[in-house]
Amino acid sequence: MDVLITGGAGTIGTAITDHLGDGEHSFTSLDVEEHPDPDVESVVADATDEEVVREQVAGADAVVHLARVQMEVGGTSDQSVVWSEEHLENLRLHASVYNAALETGLDTFVYASSNHAVGMYEKTNMPDIYYGANVEVDHTVQPRPDSMYGVEKVYGEGLGRLAAESSDLSVYALRICAVRDPEYDHPFGDAERGVDRGSFERDSDAYDEQVARLRCMWHSRRDCAQLIERCLDDDSVSFDVFYGVSDNRNRWFDIDHAREVLGYEPEDSADEWDEPPN
Repeated sequence: MDVLITGGAGTIGTAITDHLGDGEHSFTSLDVEEHPDPDVESVVADATDEEVVREQVAGADAVVHLARVQMEVGGTSDQSVVWSEEHLENLRLHASVYNAALETGLDTFVYASSNHAVGMYEKTNMPDIYYGANVEVDHTVQPRPDSMYGVEKVYGEGLGRLAAESSDLSVYALRICAVRDPEYDHPFGDAERGVDRGSFERDSDAYDEQVARLRCMWHSRRDCAQLIERCLDDDSVSFDVFYGVSDNRNRWFDIDHAREVLGYEPEDSADEWDEPPN
């Protein structure tokens, strides 16, 4: 299967190609940056260019849509309702990629949604939710975005449902949790990154809370790649929502649905780690 990854040179795109690059799928990365793996076909272009997107989608069997424009305001820690030109660009970008998929008769569309589409379940229960609070969020819950970023992701899911239910396109909306670059691909990753940036010390409450949160939210790079592969190989879904998270004991996001529908079987769990890697 020929797979186009928009935004393929980023953290999630490289997780896909790192772990699936030698398999049965061939990948093309469409990104403003060259893909770091020379064995991955790299199209250096802006995904907001509709003509480029349509040309690349036309040559693919499936799309994994990761690309978006970075926003100056309305990020995941900002709960204000604020408009920006970058937000508008993202709405246009997502619509144009879905439209290209429909116009070219694409079979499979994997949309990188986010846990922030339902992020208020976390916000209203933190910090207890990091320590095993009785909260479960599955594919049937109402969206509760925690930011304009989350609102954008809900919009992308809505586009996917419309596209799937008005055509033969199969759309998989993945509410991805915490995928990190290889250096920080472990449950202590966010805390160690904070130390590396000088934000706090290891022996601090801030460090401990970062560890507690990531023990719930961690989605290892290989588990992320596996989940996407399960979507690419599936032929049963019209539109559905799945959570991207590893098999962490204190996670509040459901993965049974992904297990039952897609055969997702995460290989990693935060509970296997007692300390960061040396």
